[in-house]
Amino acid sequence: MLTRIFPFLDWFRGYGAEKFKLDAVAGVTVALVLIPQSMAYAQLAGLPPYYGLYASFLPPMLASLFGSSRQLATGPVAVVSLMTAASLEPLATAGSEGYIAYAVLLALLVGVFQLALGVLRLGLVVNFLSHPVVNGFTNAAALIIASSQLSKMFGVTVDSAEHHYETIIRVVQAAVHYTHWPTLALGALAFGVMFFLRRLNPRIPNVLVAVALTTVISWVVGFQHDARVPLDAVRSPEAHQAVETFNEATVRIADLSARRAELSLALGQAREAHDFDAANDAEHDLLKTNHDIELAREVAHEQREALRAMLFAGVGEGDALELFPLGEVPAGARDDGRTWRLKVGNKPLDVAGLTAMGGGAVVGSIPKGLPALAVPKFDLGIVAHLLSYAAIISLLGFMEAISIAKAMAAKTGQRLDPNQELIGQGLANILGALTRSYPTSGSFSRSAVNLQAGAVTGLSSVFTSVMVVLVLLFFTPLLYHLPQSVLAAVIMMAVIGLINASGFIHAWKAQRYDGIISVISFVATLAFAPHLDKGIMVGVVLSLGVFLYKSMRPRVSSLAMAEDAALRCAKEYSLMECAYVDVVRFDGPLFFANASFLEDQITERMALKPDLRHIVLVASGINDMDASGEETLSLLIARCRQGGVDVSLSGVNEAVMEVLRRTHLLEKIGQDHLFASTEGALRAVHQSAHVGADEKRCPLTTVCYNI
Repeated sequence: MLTRIFPFLDWFRGYGAEKFKLDAVAGVTVALVLIPQSMAYAQLAGLPPYYGLYASFLPPMLASLFGSSRQLATGPVAVVSLMTAASLEPLATAGSEGYIAYAVLLALLVGVFQLALGVLRLGLVVNFLSHPVVNGFTNAAALIIASSQLSKMFGVTVDSAEHHYETIIRVVQAAVHYTHWPTLALGALAFGVMFFLRRLNPRIPNVLVAVALTTVISWVVGFQHDARVPLDAVRSPEAHQAVETFNEATVRIADLSARRAELSLALGQAREAHDFDAANDAEHDLLKTNHDIELAREVAHEQREALRAMLFAGVGEGDALELFPLGEVPAGARDDGRTWRLKVGNKPLDVAGLTAMGGGAVVGSIPKGLPALAVPKFDLGIVAHLLSYAAIISLLGFMEAISIAKAMAAKTGQRLDPNQELIGQGLANILGALTRSYPTSGSFSRSAVNLQAGAVTGLSSVFTSVMVVLVLLFFTPLLYHLPQSVLAAVIMMAVIGLINASGFIHAWKAQRYDGIISVISFVATLAFAPHLDKGIMVGVVLSLGVFLYKSMRPRVSSLAMAEDAALRCAKEYSLMECAYVDVVRFDGPLFFANASFLEDQITERMALKPDLRHIVLVASGINDMDASGEETLSLLIARCRQGGVDVSLSGVNEAVMEVLRRTHLLEKIGQDHLFASTEGALRAVHQSAHVGADEKRCPLTTVCYNI
């Protein structure tokens, strides 16, 4: 009983120094991959890079302590990070304090959802996400993730558009206008190093090597070269006008947003007081305020894009630095050879000290130490918005984790408990949220590293967490010069493994509709991005629709003798059917949704076969029957017998037989019309059904093909 509550107690049965050493080496190895990967995934989620480290010291340890898999490596992963960004984008600006608070709250909601499913033993709910849907979504997500990093690779910054493909068009346009070649070169170098080392020896920590090499290069060459300059030092009237207009628009957005909050509160109070006049006035003012905010945002966007597109040459240095439009340096002045750009975000620009970038973007300062324990703040409106995303992230994350765990268990022979795994993942996200973690899940790449490194128990993940803590406490300054483009390359390299084109082909070969659903899920996810939940919901609805359609119209076959002396579908094998006895096989449960379908099929056969005398209903495929199915079967038997066609049943299973007994339909059918096998039923009814028949060869006893 104790090991069910604390599964990690099982680790120490027969545990010795040799296993401890293997776990320690594996844990350190995974940490060397996790640290740079987690920072990259945090950026993918729209968070500062160091939040990836916050999500990497408690969740891995807790998931291993309370999960069932001993080698599963938990932490930030690509798909969950992308889903996090998609869910939070409508609520706040990426990287802002509000955005971070919502990300932590989302982790808590995901954890509660997973823990509840695990405690209630509802792990099977993950089956609502069928493999074709997940395959289509994952392939689309891989392309979205990879393309979302292009701006960092080219060293450009653009505003996100309503659709992801529109954002990519903006990135391409910005890159055509200006690409920071050192940024692209370092990103390409990191990508090349990781690819080469992975091919050379998978055991080499290729991510760590690429990150360390490019960070050293960045520090040596002074890759980052920012400067603070007053607006007066920018010798461009167009820039002055754009900064002024941009600041006015951003201040107006802030004022209108505050006004919108007041109006929303007033509207709620008026509705509670049933003051309809006040409510109408507040609603009208709220609509106008929202319209004004959109107009101000459009102005801010236009000016922000204009400022980002401006390229300058620098003259002088330090406090004496002046920026002139590229190609307009005064005669006799000598520029510093750099191309300068203004850093523009979503806040008003400080005209006394604009940030000018003369180099590339790096990770920058990382707060030293561990995050303070804090309970996420609850806002019912935000919680309501995040619930659907939390459910999807919970199921997707768990499906990814359990798939990885099953693959490793097949190699190690370990027993897995999906519900216990849900508990482990849930606790990891809940307690991780207390240390400002965003949603996490099991990682395929890091789990593979963990297994290859020889991890024996989940203690390896404890060592991984300890390594992350040491980095946060003592080594954060070493990450300052890590180029952003290298983190982008890390993400792009990681998601290559998510692309699985053969999955579409496999689904198509299994069932055509599965292949179609997979392709539609893929296209819908790409089309709706960044609203990824819509792509998943399209796939889920299609899967459920196909399931319901198949349940409502199960396969109903008339059987005949095939060459192997077995009774098979006459239509599929081009066999002739007996005119006097119809052996009908019904494949599926007989319930309210398909009972009338069986009735239609039997009625159609009676109309097409005027000489029909006996129907043998092969019930081996009917694994369940409800009241509607029983009622329909009863009426159908009565109607057939009134029409001169007798009915027998064969292969009735125990569950259906119980229904027949309880409803007394068994007496109506007659014990002499119930048979254990189809062959036994034919032996009993064949001769009497063929009395006076002119059929020379019966397709139920000899092979007769349709010509």
